[in-house]
Amino acid sequence: MNSTTCAAVEDSLDAELTTLIQRMSTGDEQALSAFYDATLGKVYGLALRITGRADAAEDVAAEAYHQVWRQAARYDVVRGRPLTWLLTMTRSRALDSLRRRDEADCHPEPEALIEPEASPHSDPLDLLLSIERNGALHGALARLDPVQRQLLALAFYRGLTHQEIADHALMPLGTVKTHIRKALLVLQSALANGVAAS
Repeated sequence: MNSTTCAAVEDSLDAELTTLIQRMSTGDEQALSAFYDATLGKVYGLALRITGRADAAEDVAAEAYHQVWRQAARYDVVRGRPLTWLLTMTRSRALDSLRRRDEADCHPEPEALIEPEASPHSDPLDLLLSIERNGALHGALARLDPVQRQLLALAFYRGLTHQEIADHALMPLGTVKTHIRKALLVLQSALANGVAAS
């Protein structure tokens, strides 16, 4: 196949996928089914290449198509080809899968991850200071609104970037950055006041 024929095939596929995305944005489930059939090989292949596990790749593919269904109305043909849009989501979900994977699954010595129990002879003052520090952190987190807590959890516990959080939460990137910045300022102030008060 020469380059002109390849380009024509790509253009035809782009047009077909774009039409299916537009139909999905109106709630057309048959369009999702057709979109799935036309793209699953590429989605599953990329997911498997990144995760290295068939079960994880299947989960990633399911998450990617779920995201496509939810965000079909947000697709903008001017910003990129439909397959690129889909594979970008797939890559993001596959990286999420790797981050969520239990560290013990891939650790050479899983027993090394077990935290030692506190010795019965531990210094009571150390235990009290530890409890106080944890209490201050929980108190500071309680000052945040639920959206701020959720966005911080996605950033710090799941290791998502601001863009990945925006995609996950279906929020504009600027809004996500603003919420996280305000949340960090609240935490910083609350913890500084807590330290000053103790």
